[in-house]
Parts: sequence; C-alpha cells; structure tokens
Amino acid sequence: MSSSTPDQHSYTQMADRDLEDIGKHCEFEFCRQLDFLPFRCESCKGTFCLDHRTETTHKCPKAGEWARRRTGQGISESTTLSPKPTVYNSTQCSHPSCKALIYTMANAGVHCQNCNREYCLSHRMREDHDCSNLTPLGASPAAVAFTSSADKARQAFSRLRSWGKAKASTTTAPPSSKSKAKPSAASRMAQLNALKKNAKGDPNLDTSKRFYLHVEASADTTTAKYPTGDFYFDAGWSVGKILDDAARRLQVQNVNNRSAGEENRLRIFHVEGGKLLDFSNKIGSCSVAQGDTIVLLRGVGPPVPDLIEM
Repeated sequence: MSSSTPDQHSYTQMADRDLEDIGKHCEFEFCRQLDFLPFRCESCKGTFCLDHRTETTHKCPKAGEWARRRTGQGISESTTLSPKPTVYNSTQCSHPSCKALIYTMANAGVHCQNCNREYCLSHRMREDHDCSNLTPLGASPAAVAFTSSADKARQAFSRLRSWGKAKASTTTAPPSSKSKAKPSAASRMAQLNALKKNAKGDPNLDTSKRFYLHVEASADTTTAKYPTGDFYFDAGWSVGKILDDAARRLQVQNVNNRSAGEENRLRIFHVEGGKLLDFSNKIGSCSVAQGDTIVLLRGVGPPVPDLIEM
C-alpha cells in the first residue's frame, strides 16, 4: 500500500512495509487508540488515527507548515493534478452507514461542533447522526461525565414538566386567584375525611398507624390513562415500601429491584413538597402530610430538592 501524496494533504498514510509504524497509538490527547494503519502529519510529524489525521482534528501545533514547505519548493497548485479522492487521502463521513467522501469537489462536508465529527450534507443535522448518543471526540472523561449528568437532569425535568402539563389538561376548572390560595384548615380536613372514606389498604392495619395519601401514576408508567387512587399505608413504612405497594395497587410495572439504570426505575414525586422522595426515608418523617398527593414517575433520576420551583 503506498502512502498518499504529501503535496496535496497535510498527512500521509504509513506504508505497510514499515513494520515499526504498524500498530501505533494515536498521539491526539484523550484518544490514544491503537491504529494498525496510522497516518503521519507532515507538519508536526506526529502519528494519528483515521479520525485525527488532519491538522484540524488533532489541533496541530505546526498547522500549515507542510503547505509553506510546498510553496517554498515552488510547487504550483494550479498545475498540480488532484488525485482521485479515496478513503486514504480524503475525509469520510463519520456516520457508520455512510461511505461518502467529503470536502471534495463533488461533496461538501460539515463539522459538527457538538460531537466534533465530520459529516456529509445528508447527515449534517444532529438528529441525522444520533449526535446526543455520541461521545465528543477529544473530550476528557470528566467533561463527558458532566455532560451525561446534565443531559439526565434535563430529561428528568422534561418528564416532570410533561406530567404537569398532562395533569393540567385534565383539569376543566378555569384558573383563578382563589385556586392558587392555600386551602384553609377546615377545607383540608374535609378533603382528608373524604379521602379516608374511599381509601383502600390493609384492613388489619390499626387505624392509629394509617397514613392516607392520594396516589397518581404518570401516563408512561402504565397502560391506563392517569390512574389514580386513594390509599392508606403504614406510617412506619419507608418511601420505597410505599412505592412497591402503590405500584401493585395501581397495576404499574415495577422493575426497581431488577434495573440498575434510572431510565426504568420508578420514583415518588411529592406534589405539595415539589420534590422526589428518597427511598430510605420514612413517610412520616419527610415533610409529607396526611392527605397529600404523591405521583409515581419513571426515569426521572435520583431525588432533587424543590423541583416544583423549576
């Protein structure tokens, strides 16, 4: 295999016969992947993989030196014939199913600032190359972890907002200033008494230990549309145990004991408190009052305080 002509490109592919150059690690910071067909930068003389062979992608400290040398030798680009574009002397679209050679006379190329990759016009949009699921080239592990956590937080907030909008759409009463006012003690007591009349639970549980709650489940947790129920639980139970019992009563699939990822795990959102409840806390000691509303939500992540203020 012959190396590409250095007159036209800032890099050349190392020849197969040069055994010492086979199996080199990419010298670009944070990459270091082993490449059995590496490229040499003709400006800084570094060794790089296919993704970082150009001066732009490996942020060459001597960018343009190869071109200056070529000019100094009196080589005229106007009289030099460009070789036929190949995968060895041109950039290929980074989409795994695309073989298009880009930055050529026939095909333009687009650099994605988000994932730091090069794409053809057909895959230039982020949704076209699944950008959200790609680790940016050259990103440090700490930066990747921070971005991943931020994305998960945004997804959690998005799901909470979706539930809030869906809940609001089912409310037929027009908004008013009175509806925002905090209910009086007498009104709250009347609501609690009405809840107690309809609440279901273990009939053998002593009445002094019963903790009454209105429970809802978001649409994505079950096949029914916004299932609700009034239940009573043991006041000494943890939030995790209440979640298990509420999910069973509302017939919501609960895979918390079998799923390590948050995308499938159920969490309890306390509406009045505006926050997700920790599994280990006792229901009677986490600012939840008798008659409050809790919602079963899936894939919203670990507890974050004051979500109601977002």
